[in-house]
Amino acid sequence: MDAKAVSSKLRLLEDNISRVFIGKPEALRLTLTAFFGEGHLLLDDAPGVGKTLLGRALARSLDASFSRIQFTSDLLPSDVVGGEVYNQKTGEFEFVPGPIFANVVLADEVNRTPPRTQSATLEAMSERQVSSGGRTYPTPNPFFVVATENPLEYEGVYPLPESQLDRFMLRLSIGYPDREAELSILDVCGDGTALDALEPVLTVEEVLEIQKASREVRLEPPVANYLLDIVETSRRSPELRVGASPRASLSFARAAKTYALIEGRDYVVPDDVKALAVRALAHRLVPKNDRREDSRRAAESFVERALATVPAP
Repeated sequence: MDAKAVSSKLRLLEDNISRVFIGKPEALRLTLTAFFGEGHLLLDDAPGVGKTLLGRALARSLDASFSRIQFTSDLLPSDVVGGEVYNQKTGEFEFVPGPIFANVVLADEVNRTPPRTQSATLEAMSERQVSSGGRTYPTPNPFFVVATENPLEYEGVYPLPESQLDRFMLRLSIGYPDREAELSILDVCGDGTALDALEPVLTVEEVLEIQKASREVRLEPPVANYLLDIVETSRRSPELRVGASPRASLSFARAAKTYALIEGRDYVVPDDVKALAVRALAHRLVPKNDRREDSRRAAESFVERALATVPAP
């Protein structure tokens, strides 16, 4: 599938989702970047801005399975990944899959659950399989997790450690719509039936073809070195305790390839790198002043300054 054909299919997908997810084209494009780049997405945003709607609209537009997991303080790992259950008829234990076994999974308020359950969820994300009873069970393909955090609440939460944040390809905020978009939301979504009216526009087989095409997008040496120059600044900076890892570089490069494909190209340009740098790197950095309320903005500011100082090819 060539870049132009892929771009045409992706425009159709964007248009379909935009029928209900209104007024946020950049957030939608970045979501599709993470999805077709075979990564996962972290949404750090206030309640009610459309995080669940975005996940459901994506799943319905792909004729894919969807599950929503509400993370709470008493949620157990088995509540997410499943576990062994004794079958009285066969006299054997059988694995019963949990809600993590869906093509699109919304992990809602993932920071409200204890570290053990967080780790089980993120292990499934990273390894794309679950181990139980000495056997492994692969997650569906495609497999995409949209995890959400509420940045406004600090009581009763378990912030994701850096090693787990590093598993997300991109982190972004949706934000509030502008007045014109919100008027459209009132008109289109006011009766609550707009999502049910969405029809699939891509098959799972087409999704896998597009993911394969994204892996084949060219990242020429000058652009690859530009990407690594930006990453390298985070490792040398006295402002940071932890810079971006090689896994961050790989994820960043894969996101840039997918973003280029969505733009209709089979090669990455420096503007693709610039468009993604803050969302792909900031959540992986640990500033020396790591007070929770300040660290995100400090990390984002660092990446923005790196983009302003590192020369593009």
